[in-house]
Amino acid sequence: MMPSSGAQFEAAEAENAGATGAEERGKMEGKLMFAVLKTGGKQYRVKAGDMLRVEKLAAGAGDVIQFNEVLMVGAHVGTPLVEGAAVQAEVVDQIKGEKVINFVRRRRKSSSKRTMGHRQQLTLVRVTNILAEGAGKSGVKPAVGARSAAMAADSAAKPTKTAKKAEDQKGGKQAAAKPEPKAKPDPKAKAAPKAKAAPKTEGTDAPAKAAQKDDLKKLAGLGPALEKKLNGAGITTFAQIAAWNADDVVEIDEKLALKGRIERDDWIGQAKALTSGKE
Repeated sequence: MMPSSGAQFEAAEAENAGATGAEERGKMEGKLMFAVLKTGGKQYRVKAGDMLRVEKLAAGAGDVIQFNEVLMVGAHVGTPLVEGAAVQAEVVDQIKGEKVINFVRRRRKSSSKRTMGHRQQLTLVRVTNILAEGAGKSGVKPAVGARSAAMAADSAAKPTKTAKKAEDQKGGKQAAAKPEPKAKPDPKAKAAPKAKAAPKTEGTDAPAKAAQKDDLKKLAGLGPALEKKLNGAGITTFAQIAAWNADDVVEIDEKLALKGRIERDDWIGQAKALTSGKE
């Protein structure tokens, strides 16, 4: 027979009869060790074994990562962060959140309306360990947001303005240090006869035509600022936009921070209509 709840309580009381209040609190703190971490602009209260859905991280399934922005560990509150504290977790999978329905109605454009959905990209992680100190010596790679990692890669690929300026100044100094000797004119030498100008032919002196570039502002919801962003990313024609697939839309939306504008304003459909000559 199973003992009654009263018998279980009495057995627990007898087991802990010799423990002081401080010792008992120490046992409970060890069992209920928790931390408050910050990632993706949000705060989470976690303990070992918890499953979390956080903003997308630059990590694959099975990777072990470490959250170094810890605001609180147990009863220790940081100012604002707890020095040396960290939360380690294992990446379970890259997932998407629940679909959010967005209804858009435009009165100025033929009273059109459109219903669209959005699913936020998330990372599912399982908390494995909470470190109160020694986070810098753990050897576990820190958790980095996918967008932050992409921006860091872009900035690393492009040379900084100061480095380019220093290189230009260095090249200018070298050119100034070694001036080329000027050739002295020979007074006895006869001036060479001027060559006759070749007859102009149609199209010969015309400058080379610039690469084809469409006016992307014809797309609804796309102004000069967004056109400049797209041109900076190498997108200059309607044909490029019409050829986008779902993965391209997600990648470009995250890279240029368009906040779902591609799907909301149906740029792909408008671009297809413009390229086919229907509009």
